[in-house]
Amino acid sequence: MKKAGIFFADGFEEIEALTAVDLLRRAGIETDMISIASKTVEGVHGIRVIADKLLSETDFDQLDMIILPGGGPGTDNLEACGELMEQLDLFYQKGEPIAAICAAPGILGHRGMLKGRKACSYPAREDQLEGAEVVHDEAVLDGNIITGRGAGCAIPFALLIVEYFQGQKAADDLAEAIVYTRNSR
Repeated sequence: MKKAGIFFADGFEEIEALTAVDLLRRAGIETDMISIASKTVEGVHGIRVIADKLLSETDFDQLDMIILPGGGPGTDNLEACGELMEQLDLFYQKGEPIAAICAAPGILGHRGMLKGRKACSYPAREDQLEGAEVVHDEAVLDGNIITGRGAGCAIPFALLIVEYFQGQKAADDLAEAIVYTRNSR
């Protein structure tokens, strides 16, 4: 079974993080909500979430994907976490899958992970997609990197992660089960 880790920091965008958790778990993908600081994390809109575990308790060798939700303050807090950034760099160097949505793809841009790749992000943060071919799709996969534009694209972003792990049919079936119409690609 595949296992994803979604990383939480105060100021995270609730829709982006929790939609991914929900849809991945519905698809049978083991998904840990991992906080970089404390078990209770507060989103940008004041919604508090209790993480499954802390960063310090995480065995990255057991994760098959790192997922970074957006939210301006949350993204900045994630990027300021040296231990998480070290693990993100290791994932990238090993060619492991990484997903980021909204403001969080900027982290990947700052770290040189988007050079020569198609990527998308929140419109006001597109200038941070250093080296990328900026596209305006809801979510895009290029190699082992998945990026999404923002809160309104949380479902397509999460479904693209499901598709990455389980194939298009599984993602299409899940979309149908939640009464969501996927854009044809």
